[in-house]
Amino acid sequence: MARIVVLGAGFAGLWAAIGAARKRDEIGASDRDIEIRVIDRNPYHNIRVRNYEADLGEVALPLPRLLDPIGVSHGLGEVEAIDPVRREISLVTSSGEETLGYDRLVLALGSEVMRPDIPGLAAHAFDVDTYAAALRLEEHLVSLGRSAPSPERSTVVVVGAGFTGIEVAAEMPDRLARAGITGSRRIVLVDPNPAVGATIGAHARPVVETALASLDIETRLGVRVVSIEAAGMRLNSGEFIAAQTVIWCAGMRASPLAASFPGARDRLGRLLVDPLMRVADVGGVFAAGDVASSVIDGLHPTVMSCQFARPMGRFAGHNVVADLVGLPMLPLRIDWYVTVLDLGAWGALYTEGWDREVKTTGAAAKATKETINCKRIYPPMSGSKDELFAAAAPTVQAPPPTYGASRR
Repeated sequence: MARIVVLGAGFAGLWAAIGAARKRDEIGASDRDIEIRVIDRNPYHNIRVRNYEADLGEVALPLPRLLDPIGVSHGLGEVEAIDPVRREISLVTSSGEETLGYDRLVLALGSEVMRPDIPGLAAHAFDVDTYAAALRLEEHLVSLGRSAPSPERSTVVVVGAGFTGIEVAAEMPDRLARAGITGSRRIVLVDPNPAVGATIGAHARPVVETALASLDIETRLGVRVVSIEAAGMRLNSGEFIAAQTVIWCAGMRASPLAASFPGARDRLGRLLVDPLMRVADVGGVFAAGDVASSVIDGLHPTVMSCQFARPMGRFAGHNVVADLVGLPMLPLRIDWYVTVLDLGAWGALYTEGWDREVKTTGAAAKATKETINCKRIYPPMSGSKDELFAAAAPTVQAPPPTYGASRR
């Protein structure tokens, strides 16, 4: 029996596993012929892009509900090392250290927030990088809501004015109100760049600035964090911001396990993969999602987002089985790119193209964002094999729907 191992059950890993099971079924093989095994440190699929939201009730989907109906096995483990020569994975599980061999591998371990060596960061800062981290932040806010009012209790500092930081900051007024922290509140967005959303583009940036201003979110730009403590945060400008909540959103990097493989990686540590999702010069290894970079339209490499992770996973899953049994593989090509940025109670921002031309804003863009976050990126939860396989077909979805052209 041949074995395909998928490391990671995020957007790329989940869809790689379902896509592989779909292709296995298509060629008439069973789990007795080709085992497909998913390894993740958690027993759920995290809708990670929703971790900034106030309601975390539907962002952790149990893996058995998604994988059992299609004959994909799954196990809990922390990946310690990968040996591409021996085709072995070293794991730490509840039973101790284990070694798992593979015939084909799909690396989909994703990315993690960058945590520089700043005094107090590990001890005092929160983040929304994982479901567990998002729950920890929510529990912290609820606890603050039960404590005595103070300026520090009502102040939140978000470090990193990129996409995640902007969404976290914009959602924070509603989150504080939900936690019972009413009255005077202060939200500060900190970034070393001279402008908010340094990579978002000239067309979109004024919209973001307008939204943040309407939400009374302060900014501290062109500054760096010197230290973080329980009572607040100090900047290299000399300013100390007294706050009981500091949320770290300052950049992402690929899983360090990408370094297990020889060959080129980009500045984010991502493995360079071809249109078939194969890692160059490494036999039997495919990679998808945030741990991989692929040029998908002849010019632009993928970015770290579920917009690319999901199709990369579907194609990787299809191709890993095709490669195993000697069938033709399918190249991934995506000829569109959109950005939908949540801006809290103000609405949202919807752009099209790599220059991020603004198409809709406010309530119209918010409707698109909610369609994406609550419907489009979810796998079928019915337990139907047919529905799961239909959703995992190696195709590229059309761009998300837009709802009118209203702009604020």
